[in-house]
Amino acid sequence: MCDYSLHNVKSRSAKVGEKLTTKNFGTGTVGFASPEDITTAVCILPGTELAFAGEVRCGSNTALDGNPVATGHTLAIFRQVNKDNQYAHHDALEFPDGEVVLLTHLFEGQEAWVIQLPAQAVVAPVASETGQPLPLIG
Repeated sequence: MCDYSLHNVKSRSAKVGEKLTTKNFGTGTVGFASPEDITTAVCILPGTELAFAGEVRCGSNTALDGNPVATGHTLAIFRQVNKDNQYAHHDALEFPDGEVVLLTHLFEGQEAWVIQLPAQAVVAPVASETGQPLPLIG
């Protein structure tokens, strides 16, 4: 997904294996962009796994004073938070130790790769005559 403050920015969905860069879009938030097209926000689904080129650097969750804080992690899972507040930032990264950092707190220019998109739910087809699920074959 893309944070609420990126709704007026051209966007597209992320693809497995692609390289992304953290970018300040000038709308009040940091998001991801492709290095080949830094004007388009790349939206990520919750549950997407990301691998960063180096230790993720961010400002603190309480104040962005310009001094980077190293998270100690290069892997993260994209999450959505604050969903009950439409005017709060929603895009976040969850690190292996359980820490969650808003994406807008990441420093610009960090490289990441999409290593896995979230699994899509599989719903068993229902037989129209019996109402019973059909067996899944495959």
